[in-house]
Amino acid sequence: MPALGSPEVKIERELYGASSAHLLKRLRELPDGVDSVILIGHQPAIQELALELAGDGDELARVRTKFPTAALATLLFAGGWEELRPGCAELVDFVKPKELES
Repeated sequence: MPALGSPEVKIERELYGASSAHLLKRLRELPDGVDSVILIGHQPAIQELALELAGDGDELARVRTKFPTAALATLLFAGGWEELRPGCAELVDFVKPKELES
């Protein structure tokens, strides 16, 4: 949490168990002033969303193979949230919990 500064945290219960399409719809509703977001979700939707958004990236095969609990996929894209579409982002990193130092 200290590395994030003082982020606004929202818990949106309607996203629990949501499909990747619903998660994408919610991301498209973010205001333009929001520079970044951490979306925490469940399988299979979170993996499906990452794969759908990622147009390219060296880590893509690893995401496709396994997206374990507490893994983090980092995607970058240019444009406003309403422009978020399949293939528009670049998967720049994928970290699994077992890869982290203690």
